[in-house]
Amino acid sequence: MATVGVRELKNRLTLYLRRARQGEEVVVTERGKPIALIRPIHSDGPEVSRETRLARMAARGLVTLPTRRPLGRVRPVKVTGEPVSRTILQDRR
Repeated sequence: MATVGVRELKNRLTLYLRRARQGEEVVVTERGKPIALIRPIHSDGPEVSRETRLARMAARGLVTLPTRRPLGRVRPVKVTGEPVSRTILQDRR
């Protein structure tokens, strides 16, 4: 387990993220006191949210997270003619 100060973490963030990706835990300190823990996402903790579960699955390569924003409002389609329910009832006879 590595220990790093806030300033060093800020300056070399990618290095410490790479170490976490490889399975190592990193303790972040501020003025010598531990304030945070960076650990791999696939660690053995209780799953809290859907986002956490998706992030863990993405880290294992099981899913690919979306890179685009979600679709906006979808315009409803108007269909003319006989209602579908009536057509289904006629088909059943």
